[in-house]
Amino acid sequence: MRVGLVCPYTWDVPGGVQAHVRDLAETLLALGHDVDVATPADDDAVLPPYVTSMGRALAVPYNGSVARLSFGPVTAARVRRWLRHGEFDVLHIHEPFAPSVSVLALWSARGPVVGTFHASVERSRALLAAKVGLQPALEKINARIAVSPAARKYAVEHLGGSVVLIPNGVSVSQFAAAEPLPGWPGQSGAVGFLGRIDEPRKGLQVLLAALPLMTSPARLLVAGPGDVDEVCEDLSPEVRDRVTFLGQVTEEDKRRFFHSVDVYCAPNTGGESFGIVLIEAMAAGAPIVASELDAFRRVLDEGDAGELVPVEDPAALAAALDALLADPARRRAVAKRGSALVRRYDWPAIAEAIVGVYETVVGTPVGAVE
Repeated sequence: MRVGLVCPYTWDVPGGVQAHVRDLAETLLALGHDVDVATPADDDAVLPPYVTSMGRALAVPYNGSVARLSFGPVTAARVRRWLRHGEFDVLHIHEPFAPSVSVLALWSARGPVVGTFHASVERSRALLAAKVGLQPALEKINARIAVSPAARKYAVEHLGGSVVLIPNGVSVSQFAAAEPLPGWPGQSGAVGFLGRIDEPRKGLQVLLAALPLMTSPARLLVAGPGDVDEVCEDLSPEVRDRVTFLGQVTEEDKRRFFHSVDVYCAPNTGGESFGIVLIEAMAAGAPIVASELDAFRRVLDEGDAGELVPVEDPAALAAALDALLADPARRRAVAKRGSALVRRYDWPAIAEAIVGVYETVVGTPVGAVE
């Protein structure tokens, strides 16, 4: 099957949607499908052979964060040319509402279309208003996928109709086989954080506030882009000395990162529809302490596969980290349950479910919802 995948966010800045599209593309290629990805990307970005750049992106506020999106007549022309030359059996658009390559591809689509919804936001008046203008394009979506119940609710509220729930995937074998980074986790123990360090909803500041409240001398290993000086400007020297910043890491080093910590911490404050980072940590065998968000609770099987703590509560977070660091047997038990649970998210199984959706729409007329 010839599949066109559309990613609205720039390829050269890490993110959950980009990772999902990349892993889906590579899994489909391994299964023998022909795949091309359309995405924004900077001119000097090094792209895989299956990715086609639709041009540079601009940073704009979107969905409670700052996203790098590409829009305008030049991008629209590139998208139309990509679609014309691609002759895809099915076009799979991620975040069809995103004001970027996704909306442009949807407007120009002429064949079967599948839309995947990743976002989880409150009911949006702006989107409901925009829906009127977008309605002709939205009617082109033959089948809808959501990666989480929250994203499914969002899609149903704004589009109506049926939405298939297929979660994010992870390459379990790659994460399980990685080796720790040199010198980690060390004798004093280590807690890990992965995410954009200056994005408030990722919660690093909550974790930094918890660090001096801990009785454990564990170090904090932080991976992700952002301004380190800005994040650390209010930290005491004692706390700053316990924190190591890796910056933006490669996919290989991300897998190694999870093996370099005794506990992975996800102190996010909200805006999460799934929690791909949690299944990556589980695939690597890292025990988890996470905020008690609905999405995280579901991924961690109501706390059976990880410890859940109140949102934005540094004292509770410190206590949970201390308790897990002090109990190696508990860490092993939590990691074992996570490793068993994560098998349901292995990419071959996820891709098979997505291909099943493709097969239901191939050959259907544009706009005929299955």
